[in-house]
Amino acid sequence: MTTADAVALVLVLAIAAYACGGGIDYGAGFWDLTAGGDDRGARPRALVDYAMAPVWEANNVWLVFVFILTWTGFPTVFESVLSTAWLAAILAGLGLVLRGAGFALRKPTRQRIRRRRYTAVFGVASILAPFFFAAILGGVASGRIPVGNRAGDPVTSWLNPTSVLFGALAVTASAFLAAVFLISDARRYGAPDLEAYFRRRTVLAAGALVVVAAIGLVVFRFDARHLFDGLFAGWGLAFLLLAVAATAGTVWLVRRGNHRGTRLAAIAAVASIVLAWGMAQRPYALPTTLTIQAAAGDPDTLRWLLIVTGIAVVLVGPALALLYRLDLTDRLAADHDVDLAAAHAAPEATLTSSARVDAVDGRPSPATPVDAAAAPRDAKRF
Repeated sequence: MTTADAVALVLVLAIAAYACGGGIDYGAGFWDLTAGGDDRGARPRALVDYAMAPVWEANNVWLVFVFILTWTGFPTVFESVLSTAWLAAILAGLGLVLRGAGFALRKPTRQRIRRRRYTAVFGVASILAPFFFAAILGGVASGRIPVGNRAGDPVTSWLNPTSVLFGALAVTASAFLAAVFLISDARRYGAPDLEAYFRRRTVLAAGALVVVAAIGLVVFRFDARHLFDGLFAGWGLAFLLLAVAATAGTVWLVRRGNHRGTRLAAIAAVASIVLAWGMAQRPYALPTTLTIQAAAGDPDTLRWLLIVTGIAVVLVGPALALLYRLDLTDRLAADHDVDLAAAHAAPEATLTSSARVDAVDGRPSPATPVDAAAAPRDAKRF
């Protein structure tokens, strides 16, 4: 394996990490958007809030890492992709900003109408951001992004059959991942109704993921032949089969009510999809005009990039692992006990206040405040 191949492998692994870490957050936004009205959707949205709150910003570290690796290791690819598919990149970035704003602003907002607007922004942007990011990759995979500055079409480079399938695959994979993780979150919070709620949605999302992937193979056969051939040979086929097996295994475990290993199985399924794409596209960085070796930067730069990556893994990796560990063991949710009690006692209540909020003008109505003791730290009642 050459240095350029090693950097390319690290880049694909970083994309897979973002697809899993960021995908869970995007999928949570999808389920938040589809939860229903204020009364019916209050409890699922509350679960989304408290599952996402500690880690949703940290997951974007992987996106920054992907950009740095591409810019430094493969500058020609970086220039070609962003100068051609700049419109999709702007739309993805806009979705990233809007979903963060919607998520951050809806909780302290007292007026119900504004909360609905922020919720809608958060949910819609959670679909648009992964769709456009994946659509750019679809443009790369289908060979619609040529080498050079603004050498391709700024619209058809990401708005084409392969890109649309990539986008749909990203959205469905994110929904699948989020549903699996929210099952475990519901169990930790002592909400068996929400556990059953997201168990059903895991099965539905897995079915949708399989259907989209199957349609994608047909589309790739005619629109991205190099990718199609790579998916049925070598490592591309191996990771494709692993993705199918991991998806089926996740559904089997969820349906049996056995949650041991479900999150790892779901992560393996989504990561394998990304790795199958990366391995199928070899040896091209931009099919079928620019190989990985030709796109690579200066050899000394690549070596230092690998060294710095190793240092970053040693320094940042343990911190991220600790953050995820604390979140998954519920040690970061203690501050939300009052809010969880509010959701448990009155699903229609505004979850950021101990008093109910009037639906018209946002003024507190005379409701009995929720006692913090109603949600003991060890019980985590929801």
